Amino acid sequence: MARSGWHWDREGADWPLRAFSSFVQLGHLRWHVQRLPAPSTLPSGGSPRRIVLLHGTFSSSHSFRKLAPLLAQGYEVCMPDLPGHGWTQGARPADMAMPNMASLLAELIEALGFYPAVIVGHSAGAALALRLGMANSKFIESVISLNGALLPLPGLWGQVFAPAAQVLDLVPGLAQLTAWRSRRSDWVDRLLAGTGSVLSAEDVSWYRRLASDADHVKAVMDMMARWDLAGFAQLLPSFQGRVDLLAASRDTTVPASEIKRAALLLPHARSQVLRDLGHLAHEEAPQTVASWILELLNRR
Repeated sequence: MARSGWHWDREGADWPLRAFSSFVQLGHLRWHVQRLPAPSTLPSGGSPRRIVLLHGTFSSSHSFRKLAPLLAQGYEVCMPDLPGHGWTQGARPADMAMPNMASLLAELIEALGFYPAVIVGHSAGAALALRLGMANSKFIESVISLNGALLPLPGLWGQVFAPAAQVLDLVPGLAQLTAWRSRRSDWVDRLLAGTGSVLSAEDVSWYRRLASDADHVKAVMDMMARWDLAGFAQLLPSFQGRVDLLAASRDTTVPASEIKRAALLLPHARSQVLRDLGHLAHEEAPQTVASWILELLNRR
């Protein structure tokens, strides 16, 4: 399997948690999905509870490579690459709008028969989890948001960002140029450092690899150009499920103040701030984040 020079048996040969990977063809999309089984030691007659993990834009399921095995000590875990991201192929520009992506995810969940007790979403993945729940409440008991990007960027930057992304998305060859630059500059390193997270060289290497693939970069651009957070924010009061929001004190991508503001719009939301972590807290401190998630789930 290949995409713009990428081959699963070459670039994907050492992909994190590769042994749990499979590919699912649904319509025009060929999904890359990783499923980690629950422990075999379940109570008599019990069935495993299920968790879906949704990554954010610019990322892939690799972002959960440390967190997912910790959650799989008590739950069955499923994590897809979003359309166009990572190893999921065949995405069309229209797929990248939030309602359309939520519909495609609903189809995947139906096809897999993997109905989760909770969806855990990071950054844009948290918004996607809530949008999926708004349209398909039967899939979700609750949502856990990890540094969720749920509101438009504040101030002038928020007014400029979306139109600028739409213009850039139309520039011919920009994705190819960006992928080429990723192999020859440190812009990915600087971008990640700007999230407030302190990552290892190995953590950064996976993002460099993703950014070197023009198809992945194009999907990121398409998503940013079509992600309507202003319209989505107006829908937040309609979500009646339980929402737990994790913020991180050093997050400069989605500041804790923005997550607290989003919590006020959700009828059944609770928020908590983790100290001394950034936007990629689940990669910096997977044990801390896993403990927080499991504590929430054990209360229910």
